[in-house]
Amino acid sequence: MTFVSNHREPPVIVLGGGPVGVTAAWALTRAGVRVHLVEREPEPRTDWRASTFHPPTLELLDELGVAARMHAEGLTVPRYQYRDRREGLVAEFDFGVLKDETKYPHRLQLNQQHLVRMLVARLADEPDATLSYGIEATGITGDDEGVLVEGRGPSGPVSLRGSFLVAADGAGSTARRLLGVRFTGFTYPERFLIASTSADFRALIPDIADVNYVADPDEWLFLLRTVESWRAVYPVPVGQTYEEATDPAEMQARLQGIAPLPGGYEIGDRQIYNVHQRVADTFVAGRCALIGDAAHINSPLGGVGLNSGIHDAVDLARRLARVLLDGADATAELETFAEIRRQVAVEYVQADTKRNTERISERDEARRQANHAELSAVAADPDRARAWCRRASLLESVARFGIGLPPQDVRHREQAADATS
Repeated sequence: MTFVSNHREPPVIVLGGGPVGVTAAWALTRAGVRVHLVEREPEPRTDWRASTFHPPTLELLDELGVAARMHAEGLTVPRYQYRDRREGLVAEFDFGVLKDETKYPHRLQLNQQHLVRMLVARLADEPDATLSYGIEATGITGDDEGVLVEGRGPSGPVSLRGSFLVAADGAGSTARRLLGVRFTGFTYPERFLIASTSADFRALIPDIADVNYVADPDEWLFLLRTVESWRAVYPVPVGQTYEEATDPAEMQARLQGIAPLPGGYEIGDRQIYNVHQRVADTFVAGRCALIGDAAHINSPLGGVGLNSGIHDAVDLARRLARVLLDGADATAELETFAEIRRQVAVEYVQADTKRNTERISERDEARRQANHAELSAVAADPDRARAWCRRASLLESVARFGIGLPPQDVRHREQAADATS
């Protein structure tokens, strides 16, 4: 579907209509910038994999006018746990300790396609937003005046002119490939399976929280609750085929291994996916910028991938708005975006999700026990627990770098931090 607006000057082209792409498009439109969102799929994406929104992300979405609706539809979760399949509870953390620092001292569990639905509905009503579906990019060129995106649509070749390109087209980003940007990192040998069930794990494991990271040397788990269902995420053994891993008897055995349920589990959606730790060598190429999974992908253990992508989107939107509406220096803004957002991806998102994955999958018994002891000690110390929650929620990175601050303000923050370190 396509909604045509009045054309006055080249819009910002947003490539990708997932949650990060629509957030970028909506943030730009709200700022008064014309946008053309282009999606390869024939209709808005319904992928349900990501479901966690952290406090600073909710604050950004509040500014964009959707946080109240999200809370009305989602599940507020202040507590989450680290557990061991053999020993039970290891440590519990409560985002309530952040109540003096944020309006939203909790995680919000809401499947990502609901955010897409909300924002697409708003964009469809905006005269300065054009939404085009079923278009696949085949070429990207740029100069000092703007960018040109060539593509294929339902009616044949298309050619789109824009002032800038925001590439939010996912882990297999076409834009990243066309721009020749390397995606450095590694892929885990195991794939992850995510399955939803109507069974209530709280009734089966009474002391669990709504979000749980469960360590085990043979089969770690990630259990979390959403409004629609509970989800179980676990590793698929290397060599096991998709058909074998999703065989009803195999999935039933895995879930019964978590908690026995007489009569069996009703299994709904299921999905298997490869998991990576990769970061683009640069987030900017000329007038083109990479955000979200197009710029960085990571293990889901921490629930920060979608959140950091939304931070990318709002950061970049604020900068492009200053460039297009206030005459700010495009080079300085884009260089600052590339530097700061890549640093966050490497030092926070990649570092923490890699550590989380290693922690719950650790096989060496001495290191397993050391991990448990450390987590327990952190959770028992109010100051350390608060610092842990600040970092896990991305409040620490936002406090350190801000979101979309002018280049000079970012430099002032860095200088102040250096002076006190």
